[in-house]
Amino acid sequence: MADKTPAKDKAPAKKKGPGGKLDIATCCGLVLALFAIVGGLVLEGGSLKDISQVTAALIVLGGTVGAVMVTTPVSVLIGAVKKLPQVFVDNAQSADAALEEIIQYATKARKSGIVSLEQDADGIKDPFLKKALNLAIDGMELKELRKMMELEISVEEQRTVAECKVYEAAGGYAPTIGIIGAVLGLIQVMKNLADIAEVGRGIGVAFVATVYGIGVANVFFLPAGAKIKARMQRSIQMQELVLEGVSAIVEGLNPKLLRSKLEVYARHEAAAKAAKPAKAKTAAAAPKPAPAKS
Repeated sequence: MADKTPAKDKAPAKKKGPGGKLDIATCCGLVLALFAIVGGLVLEGGSLKDISQVTAALIVLGGTVGAVMVTTPVSVLIGAVKKLPQVFVDNAQSADAALEEIIQYATKARKSGIVSLEQDADGIKDPFLKKALNLAIDGMELKELRKMMELEISVEEQRTVAECKVYEAAGGYAPTIGIIGAVLGLIQVMKNLADIAEVGRGIGVAFVATVYGIGVANVFFLPAGAKIKARMQRSIQMQELVLEGVSAIVEGLNPKLLRSKLEVYARHEAAAKAAKPAKAKTAAAAPKPAPAKS
């Protein structure tokens, strides 16, 4: 006799841990900026020796870090250092992947009840989604659940903004510290006024600290703060997607309607991905010029 026991619902695929993807824009931007600055120097007849000053680097970097440490609480400073890898690596999950995961949970909850997601929730790597889903499974009222998770989003945003300001502060201090380094160099130049050749060389060396200060501020510190802030905004969007999805699961919303509701978060990302193949096809379809007749 055939076994008529109904097959169990297929559990949603568990989310894998974040796999960092190298940020090509950051790496290429830094290389391009350094190449342009050094290349411009070489084209003007200079050389790398002209800007290779360990003393100037020590004054600028040491002075800038010291000033930032005086300004910033230790906890915020540590958090800012931990955020530094985000400048070079993108750990964000794609909106499409998050959407599909939410739809899988919504489909299972609609068929078997929200309590059936308890085992799946234990394997979720995203702490925000895990917490929201566990609160929903535990029966917390939707109003209180949204209030709690929105508070978590707000606190995380405030903390990240404070950490971004560390890099912005460093970008503000570095040029000023560079000027201090230049003045210190000029003080040494004044000691050799009798030797004109030595004076000219000393003035050139003195202004290297200014170059370092302005360069490190505008090529790294300020862009790094902006990049981390952009990552934060992306993270908030993903958390809002998750919160809307979990709220819909609690309300028992049809998965098809839920997909339509959440697709707005993935629309911009999908449009950006579609733009690249479209450009490639346009370039490939462009007619090649006919060879000139002799």
